[in-house]
Amino acid sequence: MGCAGSIWRITGPREWSDRSTRASGKSAKRLRFSPAARRRLRSVRSVQPSTVRSVCRMAKIIREEKRILHIVIALAVAVLAAQCQSAKPAAATQAASPATKPAPATPIDAKKAELGRETWDPAWDAIVEKAIPPEMLSSRVPRDVQRFCPRFYDMNETDKRAFWAYFFQALAGAEAGLNPTQRAHHTQAEVSVPDHVTGRSGRTEGLLQLTYGDAERYGCDFNWQADRKLKANDPAKTILQPKNNLECGVKILDNQIIERHKPLLYRAGYWSTLQPGRPSYRIFAKQMTNPPLACGLHSPRKVQRAAGQAGGSAASERP
Repeated sequence: MGCAGSIWRITGPREWSDRSTRASGKSAKRLRFSPAARRRLRSVRSVQPSTVRSVCRMAKIIREEKRILHIVIALAVAVLAAQCQSAKPAAATQAASPATKPAPATPIDAKKAELGRETWDPAWDAIVEKAIPPEMLSSRVPRDVQRFCPRFYDMNETDKRAFWAYFFQALAGAEAGLNPTQRAHHTQAEVSVPDHVTGRSGRTEGLLQLTYGDAERYGCDFNWQADRKLKANDPAKTILQPKNNLECGVKILDNQIIERHKPLLYRAGYWSTLQPGRPSYRIFAKQMTNPPLACGLHSPRKVQRAAGQAGGSAASERP
């Protein structure tokens, strides 16, 4: 009906009542209004048409301004919500990227650098350090870690991650000579473990000499169906890619020392290089003579003595 019609609804009842009464032939009854109602009717009826039109235009302008204001508020809320959503992944990424620092060179890495041969890639340090779970930075780490890093429990998290990067560099040096495409075929009964994924036995590959069966046991990112179509030493194979291989190694060690509460040096552990009493363990121990300075290991002889003590104390461990 519009703005003018709304005003008519206020003034119209009397006239409408008179017309309807005359049309029906009935005697008109006088309408009675209260004093307040009569004053209201007199003030409304005295309004000029031009004033009514001005009021209507003003009301229309106010309604348009309110509508525009609501649209602006809705747009502002949408923009803020989008900014919040985009900020959350950035914050999550920042939280998932801990501080890292390069690990020192192991003796084999330093020797290969002298000979101009392929060395440990510093980017591999960051891969290991980012893959370390919080539990491997806590007091849940077995005490025999102090054989190689006496101050481990007193170090900050960044230094602890650097120690683990050095540890896996030493492990890769003993296992594969720091060669990411290294493959081996073990014939000894104690290390020739059947791989039900490939159907082969004694085959290990990559920096840490792992198997495709580890993908199912530890959730590693290996794909035998894709790799079987590639050449044996193709660096594109998922098991030979340093990131996949090293991250898998972290999961295997975490399973041993955190989930199963076993020592770091364990005769029934995954790697023979971490089994005291084996020849390969002595190779590993020689690589652990230059850990980060924060570890407080000032003399390589301490590592050699620790290796001998580990050989005597851990030799009694059985699967």
